[in-house]
Amino acid sequence: MQLVIVESPAKAKTIEKYLGKDYRVLASYGHVRDLPARDGSVNPDEGFAMEWEAYADKSKQLKAITDLAKTADRLILATDPDREGEAISWHVQEVLRNKKALPKEVERVTFNAITKPAVLTAMANPRELDTDLIDAYRARRALDYLVGFTLSPVLWRKLPGAKSAGRVQSVALRIIVDREREIEGFTAQEYWSVTADMEQDGTPFQARLVKYKGDKIDRLTIGDGKTAEAAKKAVEEGRFSVASVETKPATRNPPPPFTTSTLQQEAARKLGFSASHTMRIAQGLYEDGAITYMRTDGVQMDPDAIQEARKAVVTRYDGGYVPDKPRIYTTKAKNAQEAHEAIRPTDFSKDRAGSGDHGRLYELIWKRALASQMASARMERTTIDLEDGSGQHGLRASGQVVLFPGYLALYEEGKDDEGDEDSRRLPRMSAGDAPAKKAVHAEQHFTQPPPRFSEASLVKRLEELGIGRPSTYASIIQVLKDRAYVRVEKNRFFAEESGRLLTAFLERFFEKYVSYDFTAGLEEELDDVSGGRAAWQAVLEAFWRDFKPRTSEVMEQKPSDITAALDVFLESYLFPAKADGTDPRLCPNCGTGRLALRGGRFGAFVACSNYPECKFTRRFAQPGGEGEESTGPEMLGNDPESGLPVERKSGRFGPYIQLGEGKEAARASIPKDVELDLEMALKLLKLPRTVGTHPETGNPITASIGRYGPYLAHDGKYARLQSTMEVFETGMNAAVVKLAEAAAGGGRPARGAAREPLKILGAHPRTEAEIKLMEGRYGAYVTDGETNATLPKSIDKDQLTLEEAAQLIDARAAAAPAKGKGKKKAAPKKAAAKKAPAKKAAPKKAATKKTAASEA
Repeated sequence: MQLVIVESPAKAKTIEKYLGKDYRVLASYGHVRDLPARDGSVNPDEGFAMEWEAYADKSKQLKAITDLAKTADRLILATDPDREGEAISWHVQEVLRNKKALPKEVERVTFNAITKPAVLTAMANPRELDTDLIDAYRARRALDYLVGFTLSPVLWRKLPGAKSAGRVQSVALRIIVDREREIEGFTAQEYWSVTADMEQDGTPFQARLVKYKGDKIDRLTIGDGKTAEAAKKAVEEGRFSVASVETKPATRNPPPPFTTSTLQQEAARKLGFSASHTMRIAQGLYEDGAITYMRTDGVQMDPDAIQEARKAVVTRYDGGYVPDKPRIYTTKAKNAQEAHEAIRPTDFSKDRAGSGDHGRLYELIWKRALASQMASARMERTTIDLEDGSGQHGLRASGQVVLFPGYLALYEEGKDDEGDEDSRRLPRMSAGDAPAKKAVHAEQHFTQPPPRFSEASLVKRLEELGIGRPSTYASIIQVLKDRAYVRVEKNRFFAEESGRLLTAFLERFFEKYVSYDFTAGLEEELDDVSGGRAAWQAVLEAFWRDFKPRTSEVMEQKPSDITAALDVFLESYLFPAKADGTDPRLCPNCGTGRLALRGGRFGAFVACSNYPECKFTRRFAQPGGEGEESTGPEMLGNDPESGLPVERKSGRFGPYIQLGEGKEAARASIPKDVELDLEMALKLLKLPRTVGTHPETGNPITASIGRYGPYLAHDGKYARLQSTMEVFETGMNAAVVKLAEAAAGGGRPARGAAREPLKILGAHPRTEAEIKLMEGRYGAYVTDGETNATLPKSIDKDQLTLEEAAQLIDARAAAAPAKGKGKKKAAPKKAAAKKAPAKKAAPKKAATKKTAASEA
């Protein structure tokens, strides 16, 4: 019997169809072991020795693999053809070796597509495990662990409210924060444009003013409305004819097939998919045998696939749409790692595969790959200059005429920012033509700051800088969202105050490790390990030699000294110079105190030096005092129905709005993702909103905002919403679907049934007991098996960290009465002997134990 190991059940099921009865195919369900989430799993003093531990939830899979391996004649490791796939195979082999269940014959096979020819060819050409790829995996895993478990405790002690930092995650966050700074520092400049709506032979087009009173006009020349109106009048009164037509032939070549990065970018632009969702769908398509492997930097296609694509083009169009020679693409990406074939369909004759999001993503991949082997588009770029009779005023129209669409007949690549003037289509015109002038417009504009990053543009920027690798971008972006360092509005990233403060801290105290050049250089070194050009321990040693002393140095500083240093570092942001020359740090409330950055239990804030006499504060992310929270309320207006005042106030749990006064007043919290005005305040005060009547039960569906965010409710069942605006915009059809999907995901367990944890947070840093996040009858709580601690309202369960959970459990255990007091003594549990000694309040120094979720 020959045992084949793959990652997923879907992949195992597909492969098993292609192999004979002598083969058994089992799934490992991804990685089977990892570095334990505790201090010491990587030992720099012993050559970066790594302690691996099998996942608790993989015991059934490992037992099944071990039992079959003991009777197998040959073990075939057929995991994915990249670094992670190589690592999974290595882990399985090491686990079997440790259990003395490793067959004498062990082989590694890889295939880029799960089709019968590809699988059988791979089985006939086995190889050994690639030690260079395994070393590269170990180096990256150790680096991420060392950064997480060394830097995160520094954050917990010195920067209250910070959750974690990561080697690549923190640099990606800095990119978003840097763009936020650019936007805030941008000064808008007023300018006006004068355009004319024209028409020639029934075809409309637009021309812009480029010459006025004999002088050349560029975009910013007209800077005020008076000049613009005068120019508009001159155009309205002039009779314009074509002075010249300049035509240049142009060719547009098709883009190459998708890589991991370009697939994520295009799926974000055209389908609105997040990077993580794109990769999940692509994984399913790959495992179904519909597409080739989706984690790749390569743009080349297999020669047989190229010929198949060319035939498909002829079948769909005609021979004129196929270039004379096949197109051969080469990888331009810097440090392209483990370059496989580009992402393409396994069968070009199939233009559909699956339904829903699977079908949409497959169609995108199919079109891009097919278009890559189509003829170039031929067009004419045309510039038409028009002048009035005096020759003093001129208009210009630019655009292009498509002579032959070529690949554009099937596919056109998306853009992050639209509005290219040259992409406009123009009618054919000749010198002397006098197109009809329909209307003239003078429009005011202001120069715009650089746009915030979308998922597509952020992935593109990461790739340009050489930071991280395309296969990790989805997880990096997801971590930033999960940690609430950023929020997403209208598909754009906004830096949250916690993300801004963390970035400032890292730039001030760990500048080298969040610099773009250093991070990109470290990626190059790790790629050298993959290519066998560097030893993995040497790369780690060079990093650790500088990083460890720096973290120790920062850990020795007092939190107040850290805050004071950040106060100076962020002065230009928090206290920008005022136009009237007054002191920007002067307290607006008492008029004598000075404002400064302070650190609190739940993060940083700005406060007056005259505290406690003056209680003025404002949140960290309110530069220059804009939107300051003073001790008094802010009047928003009056409710048109009742005439009562609507005010914005600050309370113990943050800002809120209030309608009326006294006990009868209505109140509502203010969500972070809304721009508050009177209209929005009245909407929030009227919640919950009735969406409609459920078509099956006849009972109402309501939308509201609760402790854990916006949600839908119906008959005691709930469904989460992604944003506050969805509370007001979700219609009946969408509400019914969301509730059905939430119900399909499973509800609460029956009373008395064993509860499944919401999340396993890791080992307690002091007792090493496993900490779980649970959903109870009265809300979320954490437990280590002996002590349960309810989550306070100030902590969001979705952002809960291991250290926060441990502190809650320690505090609850310390406050609880001694076990057995006044009660019959319970028999000791055997399992307790394996745990730490009886619970005691851990001394504060114990909190310096390094325990952090390592992140990419």
